[in-house]
Amino acid sequence: MGYVISYDVGTTGIKTCLFRLESGVDFVAGAYAGYGLYILENGGAEQDTEEWWNAMCVTTKEIIKKTGIDPGEVKGISFCSQMQGLVLVDKEGNAVRRPMSYMDQRAEATMAAHSGKGIKVAGLSLPKLIKSLRITTAAPTSVKDPLWKYKWVEENEPELFKKVYKWLDVKEYLILRSTGRFVMTKDSAYATFLYDTRKNKWEWSDSLCRTFGINRDHLPKVIDCHEEAGKMTKKAAEDLGLAEGTAVFGGGGDATLIGVGAGCIKPGETHIYSGTSGWVSTVTDRQVVDVVSMIAATVGAKKGIFNYFAEMETAGKCFEWVKEHLALDEIGIYLNKQDVAECSESLYISLYDYLSDTVKKALPGSGGVIFTPWLHGNRCPFEDSNAAGMFFNIKLETGKTELIRSVLEGICYHLRWMLECEDKKVKTSDTIRFVGGGALSAVTCQILADITGRRIETVADSQDVGAVGAAMLSAVGLGEIAGVDEIGNYVKVNGLYEPNPENRGVYDKGYEVFKKLYYSNKKLFGAMN
Repeated sequence: MGYVISYDVGTTGIKTCLFRLESGVDFVAGAYAGYGLYILENGGAEQDTEEWWNAMCVTTKEIIKKTGIDPGEVKGISFCSQMQGLVLVDKEGNAVRRPMSYMDQRAEATMAAHSGKGIKVAGLSLPKLIKSLRITTAAPTSVKDPLWKYKWVEENEPELFKKVYKWLDVKEYLILRSTGRFVMTKDSAYATFLYDTRKNKWEWSDSLCRTFGINRDHLPKVIDCHEEAGKMTKKAAEDLGLAEGTAVFGGGGDATLIGVGAGCIKPGETHIYSGTSGWVSTVTDRQVVDVVSMIAATVGAKKGIFNYFAEMETAGKCFEWVKEHLALDEIGIYLNKQDVAECSESLYISLYDYLSDTVKKALPGSGGVIFTPWLHGNRCPFEDSNAAGMFFNIKLETGKTELIRSVLEGICYHLRWMLECEDKKVKTSDTIRFVGGGALSAVTCQILADITGRRIETVADSQDVGAVGAAMLSAVGLGEIAGVDEIGNYVKVNGLYEPNPENRGVYDKGYEVFKKLYYSNKKLFGAMN
């Protein structure tokens, strides 16, 4: 018996989780540390590599101290990470500038300048779009895609760009810091839209690099998600409080491993995630793309398996906004005579429970109020960085409980929208696994079941499901689990929610209005933002 550590590298913090290798993986302990997300006036969103590494070191030492285990008992570490960041490093492995987050959207002019001439579809000229679709079955159609961030740095920060040795994503930087090796997992490579996934290919595409003006030498070696990336260096071991030579596995992006941790491994299995962002993902055995709805089948944790993936930028982040601006600012919730704004994680969960309980007092449909959860633009089924949130149809009798409930309903309306868009190309499952922080609330689970009309299942360790996925892949790499296909056998379901037919009418009505709100206000969003 031994242990593995998974690092769940999120947008605003890292959750370090210790798992025991016994009949799969069993959660033992976790520790959390936050770091900054720096939003700039020009649409930029940046982070700091030292803050990432410091959070990783502090939390690792904390769980070792908390549990009293011998660091030598940790057989391996792995990562579940935010994706589509841009970390440019020099030959010594130092970041040449602050990493650009997946939320960064400053490259609009850059994309327009390099998207090609003539008729454009989804922001790209037809020749470039067709070539991308032929080689990767996807295309860099969003200003937030890392390819355009790379080009933005090349154009706007040429002196820094000259120092670039490799282009990495978030977890790849942490692998580099741990092992000294420059690598990238297949799912991260695919997310650059420069990785050829055609049969018998699975390699960087020289043709696409030429098309988009990318230096092929900047792209690192590609490895599998369950593959060992390297051994932990002496310096990294000292920083982390672990043993030199500990195996470091590739892991995967959150969009890849959350599905693994949810137990969605086989084609046709659908999961919904609600954390800072949100998505709908269905496993397929073929690559599918919907350019109109901005949905593509991303590379999964196993070769030949893909995740048909539809994303919204802000899901749980909307509920956090409610906490900060509708709850704490105005009704002054206090628990145990402690200001909740300064409270521990356990008390924060209590606040979440309180808010979830509060929305029960509002009837389904929130008295006709509809909230649009586009607090940082939107990606699917429409790409628009100008889209914003709104409360629609407020009346004199509208109260705060209706506003809070409408936020949860708005998130679920958007998830239904993406689910139905996926159904145009693939068959989503009748029973959906719901994971992430949003799945901790029974009220949210029931709202999701009612709005989508689907049976909703929750799983154990839902809030740490990405870390579970990373731990499962470590167990595969260590030979503790026979293969990726077997992971679903170790995931435990702990909740089931059936749709209430009595609520179908009010939610169908609200949903039809919800879908029209963007198109009715598209020009107004553009004028204001």
